[in-house]
Amino acid sequence: MDRTVIAYVIYLLVSIGLTIWVARTLSHNGRIFLSDVLHGNEQLADAVNRLLVVGFYLVNLGFVALYLHTGDTIDDTRGIFEALSAKLGVVLLVLGVMHLGNVYVLNRIRRRGVMEKEQLPPVPPQGWTAPAAGA
Repeated sequence: MDRTVIAYVIYLLVSIGLTIWVARTLSHNGRIFLSDVLHGNEQLADAVNRLLVVGFYLVNLGFVALYLHTGDTIDDTRGIFEALSAKLGVVLLVLGVMHLGNVYVLNRIRRRGVMEKEQLPPVPPQGWTAPAAGA
């Protein structure tokens, strides 16, 4: 079997495995964060969480597939490791950037919700009091 094909198979297995692991970890831990962002609406948090996971899979697996091709022929075992390290490093960076982007957007949404909550008075107005005479 050609060493380039071996590198492709290893790249795909590791990249897809990493993408699945990161997506599951983000989904599991992000649900709590989404519930807070969405003010305890569990059904909406679950729905948004599933949509984010699907988008995460589509973007990352699409990138993995597009980044599969290598221009050079791999001649030896050293070449396999060099090609894999470069490709997997880029995949890990893309996964990290996607994660940070999701956290940034969700944190902005959460901050906006907290600011809106702080603008409401803690107790609704009870009535109106006339100014004192002679004041």
